Amino acid sequence: MLRIQEISYSVEGRPLFEAASANIPDGHKIGLVGRNGTGKTTLFRLIRGELTLDGGTISLPSRARIGGVAQEVPSSSTSLIETVLQADTERAALMTKAETAQDAGDIAAIQARLVDIDAWSAEGRASSILKGLGFDTEAQQRPCSDFSGGWRMRVALAGVLFAQPDLLLLDEPTNYLDLEGALWLETYLAKYPHTVIIISHDRGLLNRAVDHILHLDDRKLTLYAGGYDNFARTRAEQRAVLAAEAAKVAAQRAHMQKFVDRFRAQATKARQAQSRLKMLEKLTPITPPAEAARHVFTFPAPEELSPPILRLEGASVGYDGPPVLRNLDLRIDQDDRIALLGRNGEGKSTLSKLLAEKLAGAGTVTRAAKLRVGYFAQHQVDELELDETPLQHLQRARPGEAPPRLRARLAGFGLMAEQAETVVARLSGGQKARLSLLLATLDAPHMLILDEPTNHLDIESREALVEALTAYTGAVVLVSHDMHLLSLVADRLWLVSNGKVTPYDGDLESYRNFLLSSTTKPVREKPASKPKPRATRDEVSALRSELRKCEGRISKLEDMRDKLAKKLADPSLYDDSRLSELQVWQAKYAEVMEGLDRAEALWMKAQAALDDAQAE
Repeated sequence: MLRIQEISYSVEGRPLFEAASANIPDGHKIGLVGRNGTGKTTLFRLIRGELTLDGGTISLPSRARIGGVAQEVPSSSTSLIETVLQADTERAALMTKAETAQDAGDIAAIQARLVDIDAWSAEGRASSILKGLGFDTEAQQRPCSDFSGGWRMRVALAGVLFAQPDLLLLDEPTNYLDLEGALWLETYLAKYPHTVIIISHDRGLLNRAVDHILHLDDRKLTLYAGGYDNFARTRAEQRAVLAAEAAKVAAQRAHMQKFVDRFRAQATKARQAQSRLKMLEKLTPITPPAEAARHVFTFPAPEELSPPILRLEGASVGYDGPPVLRNLDLRIDQDDRIALLGRNGEGKSTLSKLLAEKLAGAGTVTRAAKLRVGYFAQHQVDELELDETPLQHLQRARPGEAPPRLRARLAGFGLMAEQAETVVARLSGGQKARLSLLLATLDAPHMLILDEPTNHLDIESREALVEALTAYTGAVVLVSHDMHLLSLVADRLWLVSNGKVTPYDGDLESYRNFLLSSTTKPVREKPASKPKPRATRDEVSALRSELRKCEGRISKLEDMRDKLAKKLADPSLYDDSRLSELQVWQAKYAEVMEGLDRAEALWMKAQAALDDAQAE
């Protein structure tokens, strides 16, 4: 068991932990969450012993091994498979000793230990992990120096997974994985035989791969059972309860203060006034937990263009060799929300670059005359000028605009006055991503192409991005490992596979199941020769009626939610004599919230069905 007891730690006089405690039983899968800058990565360094506590203790069993992903695998001539095998230092040391040992007793002991640690299956296990993270058999034999830094980070992750430490610490591991790698990691972690603590802003991973959430807030640690959605509901309920209790105490204080102010000067009431003053001193104010900081994105609205805004006919695209993608026949309208699916290396980023005119293609590519395209790729964050401020970046892009207007643009992406004047080198990863997104949308593009936009963004920022993309009036093309984002934004799925791009006949859940399946059954694609029959007017009318029913259910549930929230805000409900009644209302509130989730899911399904019918 990992025991964190009453720890305190400060950075430059700013406390990150004050008497924080948590006990993590062996084998638990923990998601560590908290606002950016609260100290999540610092906690990992404290657990590893890289930093010295100001107070308290962190303890593990004496022989427990702690593992985490190194910052980067060196660019060496060692093959990927050998690099991963070397991550198990005990096995590597025993294999070396086995080659030089002469004494019969030593040889027997070494061989026995190699059997105990299943050393002879090590290469197969290492190969399986590398394959899950996107390296085929041929790539596994190539040297690390053949791969970029992002790919070598995957090798580092493969190494620590292979070593199977007793306590595995992972800090945003999906930032350098694609959708396929992220889904594989979810499944692997859920079956990992030891304790895992993972810092992540990926709601899908935090719901499927962990069984507890460890929340770092207000310099304290609190452990919640279940995944992220359960944690979020519990926090919302706690906030409602504490807000009501705070209102109750505030009302009591105001009533007592009013009595004191009125009667303290009257001799006959002086004693009662003094009594009320003492009661006021003992009545501790209650402060409800603060809401998460509200982050926003404000995408400028482009003018409307006639459809289609982009058309590919018989197009192909590649690099120096044979085309990566061939015979592309695709159409994009301004109201499209398209997610690109496909295994790593199939050409999703290549297609994105073709659409964004970052790559030239063959065949017919027809673009609307005034089409403006915004393009965001994760590598662009690393291409910002480190010694310039966000304001200076905008001044170069918009030399004719006044500084107040530029500052307003920055504020629209959550970069306030302080960040506007901070050099990029000192900004957080999320702040850099916001600046890159701002630069990509500066010209009010008609089509926005986003390649892994959520890396470095916290959960609140990801939700804000979803809202901004929903309100955006241009086309969106998404490549992302964040299935939560894809499910809320995309209404069309394109499969990039075997050099082709075709509509995917299925939803994200069926695609997820396909990726996690061990079968080789081909992914379902819409047959080109047998298009669906056009929906009749009566069928479209029925779909619209169903959509209106869904909207009505949502409206009723929202009304019930608001009434229950108002009921829970009644201070008198929290009197000791009404605790059983309070529990009833809290249970009703939880039921309504679950019902609202289901109703919204049905609404999304009905909307998708209507959109499909109208598009045919």
